[in-house]
Amino acid sequence: MIQTYFNHIRHMLNQVEMTETAAMRQAAERTADCIISGGVVHLFGCGHSHILTEEVFYRAGGLVPIRPIFVEPLMLHEGAVRSSELERQNGLARTFMEEQDIRPGEVAFVLSTSGRNPVPVDVVLAAKEKGAFTIGITSLEYSQSQPSRHTSGKHLYDAADLVLNNYAVKGDAVLNHPDVPIPFTPTSTVIGAALLNAVLASAIERMAERGFQPPVFLSGNIDGADRHNAALIERYKERIPLLN
Repeated sequence: MIQTYFNHIRHMLNQVEMTETAAMRQAAERTADCIISGGVVHLFGCGHSHILTEEVFYRAGGLVPIRPIFVEPLMLHEGAVRSSELERQNGLARTFMEEQDIRPGEVAFVLSTSGRNPVPVDVVLAAKEKGAFTIGITSLEYSQSQPSRHTSGKHLYDAADLVLNNYAVKGDAVLNHPDVPIPFTPTSTVIGAALLNAVLASAIERMAERGFQPPVFLSGNIDGADRHNAALIERYKERIPLLN
């Protein structure tokens, strides 16, 4: 099973590289434009999808102006089943998106592998109303296999300005065994992390090529990093209170 899983991941990464590179470059260009213009990049996901917002936030080697939108009832630690129930509620996102400091020209990544639930769709719509360019990371195969739960009938891929396909299968489980009655072992976090980090790497490259020093964290476990990081945090802490 170990080799089989790695084979699946390699195949999916190859699919993403072959088919999503143009879209990833567009996402990187938008991200670079946003940061060069003084903006920040917003990320949101429910349930396990929120893991990817933490993956790139306050990360050694990662961009500083990353602003995750954490809504704790929609994560897992306040109740996993309840978080799934809440994600299915139409209109719930309006209760927290109105207060989000999202500005015109900024970028908002919204992550949902199934792409069918109302909260991620409403987050995209609210971010667009605030003038953000929205990027959905989702699975087209999974989304297109299930009806939307949003009142409009839209999936995440319908609502976002740009879509990045993580190639997760329906149900996000790729392994099978004759003695196990259902598929098991997900891929969306592994592929999503690679996809998202590739976009941000390309954005850093584009900033550098345009003569803008990319604001990148050094590992706090490297001597001398604290001064470097403190200066960057000072620059962005007003927009990203979670950096404090």
